[in-house]
Amino acid sequence: MTDAPILEMRNISKAFGGVQALSEVSFSCRKGKVHALVGENGAGKSTLIKILAGAYQADSGEIVFKSRRYAGFTAREAMAAGISIIYQELNLVQFMTVSENIFLGREPQSRLGIIDARRMAKETADLLGRLHVRLSPSAEIGELTVASQQMVEIAKALSQNADLIVMDEPSAILAGQELESLFATIRSLTDEGVTVIYISHRLNEVFEIADDVTVLKDGRVVGAQPIAEVTRARLIQMMVGRPLEEVFPRARRSRGAPVLTATNVTTERLPHPASLTLYEGEILGLAGMVGAGRTEAARALFGADALRSGQIVLKDTPIRPQSPKEAVEAGLALVPEDRKTQGLFLDQSIRTNITLSSLNKLTRFGVIQSGRETETVERVRRELSIAMASPELEAQHLSGGNQQKVVLAKWLQTSPSVIIFDEPTRGVDVGAKFEIYALMRELAERGVAILMISSDLIEILGMSDRILVMHERRIVAELARDEASEERIIELATTGGQAESAAS
Repeated sequence: MTDAPILEMRNISKAFGGVQALSEVSFSCRKGKVHALVGENGAGKSTLIKILAGAYQADSGEIVFKSRRYAGFTAREAMAAGISIIYQELNLVQFMTVSENIFLGREPQSRLGIIDARRMAKETADLLGRLHVRLSPSAEIGELTVASQQMVEIAKALSQNADLIVMDEPSAILAGQELESLFATIRSLTDEGVTVIYISHRLNEVFEIADDVTVLKDGRVVGAQPIAEVTRARLIQMMVGRPLEEVFPRARRSRGAPVLTATNVTTERLPHPASLTLYEGEILGLAGMVGAGRTEAARALFGADALRSGQIVLKDTPIRPQSPKEAVEAGLALVPEDRKTQGLFLDQSIRTNITLSSLNKLTRFGVIQSGRETETVERVRRELSIAMASPELEAQHLSGGNQQKVVLAKWLQTSPSVIIFDEPTRGVDVGAKFEIYALMRELAERGVAILMISSDLIEILGMSDRILVMHERRIVAELARDEASEERIIELATTGGQAESAAS
């Protein structure tokens, strides 16, 4: 019976020192179904899963798995019972083959006690076949894409006869066709009766793949129900404790004068002339499919790619930035798509990352004035609500949301007139998204002109005062806020408006 619960975690509590991570949490999932586990960072998801995996022992409560009661598991007991965890950071040996990774420590042996490589390769091929994955058992892991490596992790779980597979943020490293392949694999698993717990911040995926959803907040369950019975607005409200209309703060002022105008701009990466105008106090959304040219447009404005033609005017002054440095000096800032490689020095302190762009304001005779630097860091920590144990902590130890705030803090020290946000909330939990949205709207209220590039249509519709749509590296439409919809943007982004032309 597929609706019977395969797992029940009853009244689970766990504290670390004086901090209560979980409080009387009860969680269950049905056999052969996908159960989404969602919540902000710090909600307790990881702690609950680590108790299930045997990495932590609960202070109280019990686990019922396949009708058998357990006070708790060791990691070995959890695996033997049929529970497998696939963490976001994949646990594979890069220089070993696919089959060697799948059967590591459990290699089939011949009668003479020698590893039976032929049998191992055959069983690997059978496992990959069940998942409809075309990979060679002899392929070296280090030569595979991350998506293929993830499929190897799933095959490894199946080789351990897993009845329950937990996937922790599986889509964080995937996009497009790779994500569709993952969903197809998950569906084939559930068709075989395997249960999947799917942990994700991406609510679109939750609604696409999950049968049921449980929401954790502050170590407690605030909701658990079939996905068909919950709306996106209700799910967000449970996660952050605020209605959806409060998640996207609306403009309280009308837009001002033009701040930046780009006319017929082209670069090597942006071959078709692009024109746009950014107004004081406005958030202009830039939508389109992956590869449509949105980031290329941002690079052109920010001086990262040399202009071939066209003109950029900032506050009535023509500019032609030959580098990001010149763009920053002119009054532009860019919060990049990939903060870890393009926005931060992860192995440097939070202090260094925040003050890097404004050292000229903090030095005297070439020496950094530590008092002024400390004052600056403390001020922006308060203003942006950056959660950090110490400014001396390396930036890599911050959550995604706090890393994004540090990138923004760095640029705010330059007092920009225009800020380009490229995927501002990618890899950020729902609660931190709200804070970033509030910061963006506050900047707009101060008169800053914002260009927001996003693949999240809900974000585009919720935050934008006006929307531009790109298709095949052209700007094909401009939409007022009240005339935009998901369907309209998708149609323009995929056809460039050609379907409308054909219909008329």
